Amino acid sequence: MLSACTEQDITLIADPKVLKIPVIENHEPWVNIRHQTQIAIGPSPEIPNNTDYTHMRATVYEKLLQAQALLPEGLQLCLYEAYRSLTLQQQLFETHYADIKHLHPHKTEEDIFIETTKLVSPVTNLDGTENIPPHSTGAAIDVYLLDENGQAVDMGIHPKEWLLDHDGSLSLTHSTAISLEAQKNRRIMSDALTAVGFANYPTEYWHWSYGDRYWAYQTDQDHAIYDKK
Repeated sequence: MLSACTEQDITLIADPKVLKIPVIENHEPWVNIRHQTQIAIGPSPEIPNNTDYTHMRATVYEKLLQAQALLPEGLQLCLYEAYRSLTLQQQLFETHYADIKHLHPHKTEEDIFIETTKLVSPVTNLDGTENIPPHSTGAAIDVYLLDENGQAVDMGIHPKEWLLDHDGSLSLTHSTAISLEAQKNRRIMSDALTAVGFANYPTEYWHWSYGDRYWAYQTDQDHAIYDKK
């Protein structure tokens, strides 16, 4: 069972402690899970008719299958998004950055940048250096739960609504601003994904990864194994 953490405890995805972790690409193949039937797939996120979002690393898919096998009967994982191009990642970052800036016009550029990274990984770091977003490496997956009828269960907020969560309080993995049922469903999903080796980005209950820098940081690895596509 995951222990609760507060927002103050969370290391953000663009924290220097994460960025200093080296990436040594292991050249593991990518897979497209669009035509398999074991993991449910939601509609194309962000961009209509985007077919790239079902691509991920082979081990990530294997671990998804392992996690699903650990879920209680009647529940299954649904993929919201896996691969995301650097171009799309940059667009999402800029959109959310502008939203934060509009809501908090008196914040500094650095504070707005940091606030934005709670829900979107940057392509370019605050100091101008290149970043490697997890979704662009094949390491990251955004997932939620479906019931036996293929309907989304109560998770507090659907991943597709993340831009509406302006202060990020509903998206926090251990949010207490959601129903008890939603908290229970998040724990169920988190326990299964953690058990097979995924790491969660605690500001987003749906975001899990294996092989990227954040995974390496969370699991005390000396390097990440997946670089950008």
